[in-house]
Amino acid sequence: MVDYRNYIVWQKSHKLVIDIYKTTASFPKSEQFNFVSQINSAALSIPTNIVEGCGRETQKELIRFLYISSGSAHELEYLIYAATELNFIENDLSQKILSEISEIKKMLYALIQTIKKQL
Repeated sequence: MVDYRNYIVWQKSHKLVIDIYKTTASFPKSEQFNFVSQINSAALSIPTNIVEGCGRETQKELIRFLYISSGSAHELEYLIYAATELNFIENDLSQKILSEISEIKKMLYALIQTIKKQL
């Protein structure tokens, strides 16, 4: 088994979760169970699926969970775009978060490709 904490992509996605939770705390209260819940869930799913994949028996299973993590990163990216257009997030903060998501997506892709080569 691989220790998920050794993956830089996990470290960055964990930091992103903290940043997202701090950001959504200022969203309108009317969005607590809609937008906030969806954004927080998508963000949390990224490192959680890395962790779950690392706890699996095979590299193929790890890859499957990394793909799920990547899907959550794509989902989060869209939600941040929408939240920005709805003026829930300021442009500067949005760009910072989108940049972090983009980096995580690239890292997940690279990790998947590296593990595939080892199969």
